[in-house]
Amino acid sequence: MPAASKRDYYEVLTVSRSASEEELKKAYRRLAIQYHPDRNPGNKEAEERFKELNEAYQVLSDPERRAQYDRFGHAAFQGASGQGPFGGFDFTQGFEEVFSDIFGDFFGTGRGRSRSRTRRGDDLRYDLEVEFEEAARGTEKTIKFQRLTQCDVCNGSRSRVGASAARPCPNCRGTGQVRTQQGFFSISTTCGQCRGEGMIISDPCPKCQGQGRIRKNESLSVKVPAGVDNGSRLKLRGEGEAGYASGPAGDLYVVIHVKEHELFVRQDNDIVIEVPIGFPQAALGCEIEVPTLEGKVKLKIPAGTQSGKVLRLKGKGIVDLHGYGRGDQLIRVVVETPRSLSARQRELLEEFAQLDGKAVNHPLSKGFVDKLKEMFG
Repeated sequence: MPAASKRDYYEVLTVSRSASEEELKKAYRRLAIQYHPDRNPGNKEAEERFKELNEAYQVLSDPERRAQYDRFGHAAFQGASGQGPFGGFDFTQGFEEVFSDIFGDFFGTGRGRSRSRTRRGDDLRYDLEVEFEEAARGTEKTIKFQRLTQCDVCNGSRSRVGASAARPCPNCRGTGQVRTQQGFFSISTTCGQCRGEGMIISDPCPKCQGQGRIRKNESLSVKVPAGVDNGSRLKLRGEGEAGYASGPAGDLYVVIHVKEHELFVRQDNDIVIEVPIGFPQAALGCEIEVPTLEGKVKLKIPAGTQSGKVLRLKGKGIVDLHGYGRGDQLIRVVVETPRSLSARQRELLEEFAQLDGKAVNHPLSKGFVDKLKEMFG
């Protein structure tokens, strides 16, 4: 193909001219998987695109050839007669790693990706319900759960005590993978004899059936710090499932669920509580007892307090989980109207209503009426 008819190699790989070696490789792998003939059987356009990708990557992945291409373009590789567009260098050289990675994406395996005998244990989750006060103050709970632990008979070796230890699989030579060469493609697949473990257990431990782990009931003390909220997660390192073949253990995540309280509602680190009072108390002012996390405290209600007024008790809220102080307790006053009146109460209220006609005593009502007049004239 004449040099003038070729597409720019950077354009072929959809990268910039300043792309790094890793960016080139990622772009090539992504596109090669997309246009590989095995994924596009009988598609001539995809086949030509695949060849074009290979040619572009072969040049740009080599620093010396890339420098020549950047300086002279495609003309840099128009060599002597019979050498073709690559100037006589080997088209397949250096491609084994890239193509084995690609087949790893196809089949879930790849070069250097054989399964290791040693594997980390799985993480576990435990849902722990605590009272509102326990979440606010902190507490310590004992939890009971099941997890896989290292077999106490074979100590994770998986073999019967006194028997020969596990030996490398003769089929894959302990790698867990079997390689097949097809042209310049190198395909790795899971070994069928050892199932990818790389080792053969000839005389398995009778207690764990050659698994190296057994399931046990566990009891664990968990410290719940003050200030945890609903949905908080506590991570206990190494308290999950035991690792496979003496691998590291997983972690245990304790998810906190806080029960609703009869009086308190949490808002961030503040506590909100509604306190009902009567009309005379709101009008004249009074002193009431208010419950807090530490017990009851006295609170002064100013004369003329309106329903919905919020009063604040500083530092009576929730301790911040990360140590940034403590929230407040907010008291929302609700003025309660009596449902039934005695004859004397009614008489006094009617007299009060006749005397209570001044706007100065009802600023909210006056403001509402003034706004109505502005709207409707």
